[in-house]
Amino acid sequence: MTQAPTKAVAGLAAGGADLSAKRDPEALHALVLKQLDDDQAQEVVSIPLEGKSSIADYMVIASGRSTRQVASIASKMAESVKKAGFGPVRLEGLPAADWVLLDAGDVVLHLFRPEVRTFYNLERMWAIGDDSDDWKKGRNEGT
Repeated sequence: MTQAPTKAVAGLAAGGADLSAKRDPEALHALVLKQLDDDQAQEVVSIPLEGKSSIADYMVIASGRSTRQVASIASKMAESVKKAGFGPVRLEGLPAADWVLLDAGDVVLHLFRPEVRTFYNLERMWAIGDDSDDWKKGRNEGT
């Protein structure tokens, strides 16, 4: 039985250089938050998923003022993540842009129009059983 390669080994195999620094969840998380700020996303919330789920290290939820802004933020984010060396991302929901899911591996980003975000209320769903309310105001990022 063979063991799956580590991220560093996978990086070496992909291009001969150690890309493990570009696989850092904290660096990806910081990039996502900065890009959202640059693109004027609204009500950005970051939820650490450690101990809650194995799908990612962070879930980030943000709103755009319109479908056009949601689509623009999603497209720019996908390009920024790829350019920074974190690899391609998966985008779902881009044509309608009411709710766009961007899966960057260690960070999952949900972009909503405000009305759609209120309807689904993901923050509340992921807060169940959370002892800390720090994520509600982004205090876990030092903001």
